[in-house]
This record gives sequence, structure tokens and C-alpha cells, in this order.
Amino acid sequence: MLFIDFSSAFNTIILQQLICKLDKLGVNTPICNWLLDFLSQRPQTVRAGNNASNTIILNTGAPQGCVTKGDETHYREEVDLLTKWCRDNNLLLNDSKTKEIVVNFQRGHTPHLPLIIDGTAVERVSSTTFLGVHISEDLSWTAHTTSLAKKGQQRLYFLRKLKRSGASPAIMTTFYRGTIESIFSSCITVWGGSCTHSNRRALQRIVNTARRIIGAPLPSLQDLYITRLTRKALTMIKDAHHPAHNLFSLLPWGRRYRSLRSRTTRLRNSFTHQAIRMLNNLPPLHLPTTHLPP
Repeated sequence: MLFIDFSSAFNTIILQQLICKLDKLGVNTPICNWLLDFLSQRPQTVRAGNNASNTIILNTGAPQGCVTKGDETHYREEVDLLTKWCRDNNLLLNDSKTKEIVVNFQRGHTPHLPLIIDGTAVERVSSTTFLGVHISEDLSWTAHTTSLAKKGQQRLYFLRKLKRSGASPAIMTTFYRGTIESIFSSCITVWGGSCTHSNRRALQRIVNTARRIIGAPLPSLQDLYITRLTRKALTMIKDAHHPAHNLFSLLPWGRRYRSLRSRTTRLRNSFTHQAIRMLNNLPPLHLPTTHLPP
């Protein structure tokens, strides 16, 4: 896997190319014109204390608010295409932040050659952070759950401060949901089914502590996982254009989804397999009636 980072991505957008791409995607002309007008002729000034720079007008940028059988040929071809696409679209890859992770569970696999982008070797790491999720080359989630537990413990301190100040259970519950439950549930459909029992137990202890402090019921970590898993699966089933839509196929009688074969525990604990098992355990009234096989 290759994790890339662009240098000043928003500041290097070429508006004409952006509008042409939106037009090819079927975005209607009035919206394209509105976006072009919004992004064009934008005055910008830098202010530091009582000093301000001259105003300049910007017409670029936008305001900011796996390889099988050891064959790396296709992977490297895709990287070459990515590099060309970046040049064509005025984007500069940030070499210092671009990382590569090799996920390979084959026995006796040969070492992978360094990946070269524009003459620079990409740093190969054993783990990295992507959108707040710690991803390791062995696809374990210990580093991620450890990070979550540390953040959760830090926020329990403020929850105790609210308790001592006489805050009501409703206020403390709102604080808990915004500062602790939110980070525990973030991307939980990715790691929730594959983390170890000890990982879950460490996070659940924090939930239990928060429950005692607040004095009100709180959803367990497993409840959060099941809720997010079911919601995400139903969303994918209803979206016929989702890449994983066809993985959710109802059996001929239309009451259960076709189970997928899995030879490894890693695959069996993945999102799709867990979601299908979860949906098959739901009452028939909760199952969508669409996507019946012909």
C-alpha cells in the first residue's frame, strides 16, 4: 500500500481543468459556472497584528475550510500513472510524507524492491496513520487501540472535573459522546471486528469508568460496533453504485444474504463477512427487499 501526501494540494488546483472534469462527470452547467465564479478572482491578504500585506487576486487553488503472487508490475505501473496524473493536474507529491507499507503474509516471500518516484526512493514503514487510523503491516490494531485508550483516559479527567463541578448526567453524557464515544466509534467498522479481545477490553474499561462517573447507561463498545456495522452495510446495499454493492446478494428466497467463503480468520473478521453474518441475524422486517438475484 502506498500512502501519498500532496504539497499544497488545495493551492495548486487549476480551475479550468476542474470545471472540465466536473462537466465530464455530468455536473450541470449552472453549478459549474457557480463554482468557477466562487473560486475565481479571490482577494487574499495576510495580516499579522496591526500589519497587513498588499491584497492579491488568486485564480488558482481552492479555499480550505494489494499485490498478488508477488507480482509488483501492476502496482508500479499504477504508481507511474499516478505520478503522470499529478504532473498533468499541477499537483506535487510530498516525498517526505509519502510512505509505503508492504502487506505480505506469504511464507518465504522475496524482498520488495524500493519504490522510486521522480528519482526519490519512497520510505518504507511498518505502520502509518491514515485519517486518524493507525495501520500496521501485519494488519493488527494494537497500535490504534492503544492510541484510542490513551486519548480516552485523558478525557476521563475532564469528565471527573465536570462531575465535581456538579454537572448533570445529561451534560456529562453529551460531553462523553462528543469527546470519547466519537473517537471510539470513528472507523470502528474497519478495526472493530479484527482487534483482539485484550484490545476491546482496554477500551471497554474506559466506557465502564465513564458510565460509573456519569451514573447513566452508555452503549458498550460492541453495541457501537454493531450499530455502525449494520448502518454501513444497509447503506451499501441501497447504493447500487457502491463498489461493494454486489457482495451483498440475497439468496433466492430473499430472506438471507449469500455467505462468502473465507479460509482465514483475518478474512472472516473483515467488514463484509461480519456485516453479512449480522444482517442474516436480523429479523426479516429489517432486511432490504432490493437486490434480489435474477
